[in-house]
Amino acid sequence: MVRAEPVMGTVVTVDIRDEGVPDAAVDGAIAWFHEVDATFSTYRAESEISRISRGELGRSDCSAEVHEVLGLCAEVTRRSGGCFDIHLGGGLDPSGLVKGWSVQRAAEMLQGSGARNFFIGAGGDVVTRGRPAGEQRWRVGIRHPELGDRVAAVLEAGDLAVATSGAYERGEHIVDPRTGRAPVGLLSMTVAGPSLTYADAFATAAFVMGEEGLAWVAGIDGYHALAITADRRMVWTPGMEMLLLRATSPPG
Repeated sequence: MVRAEPVMGTVVTVDIRDEGVPDAAVDGAIAWFHEVDATFSTYRAESEISRISRGELGRSDCSAEVHEVLGLCAEVTRRSGGCFDIHLGGGLDPSGLVKGWSVQRAAEMLQGSGARNFFIGAGGDVVTRGRPAGEQRWRVGIRHPELGDRVAAVLEAGDLAVATSGAYERGEHIVDPRTGRAPVGLLSMTVAGPSLTYADAFATAAFVMGEEGLAWVAGIDGYHALAITADRRMVWTPGMEMLLLRATSPPG
């Protein structure tokens, strides 16, 4: 069962390989993504996040989901030494965590409905569970940051979360909170680990850090990183080698 849905400024793909998973489970996951978009989109004037940014809604009056996301963002801000910041420009933008969080939650919903072997992807954010068929493992391509029709690397795993930060998706623009300017050291940063909620935010923070972000991610238990530098080198943490099936040299 495969479904693709345009939502959250990207296309969400759900690919379930199990027999007997009800269509309603996928319908529920798709509905969840639309709910997240309505709640967290900075492009929707009526979203909770937009209303908070305008001062029309107090944080104490927000939904449980917004409270959860803002708490997670504060945690990553603290852990990254401020390299992850949702308060840039005087507004509120948790986009660097929300997409990964929403895909992680959708994966948990599908597992609760009996799915054991599936893939969910939203742009550069992916959760895999089980196997696509037989003894195969899921293969996750990391899109080339400059050549959108090319894959820079391929990861292979069973249960995994993968997030990539860079200028891939509509409206995605990362700013270094320390300088107020766009980071210049990397073209992309990919983080893999057990939770897409954290992998997404860690990828954003590590992208801001530049190559130093590799060591920072390597110091977080269970997480690994791969970066493409501004001078088009591909570098990764030792743990990523276990997942890396193939890497190609970015053109100079």
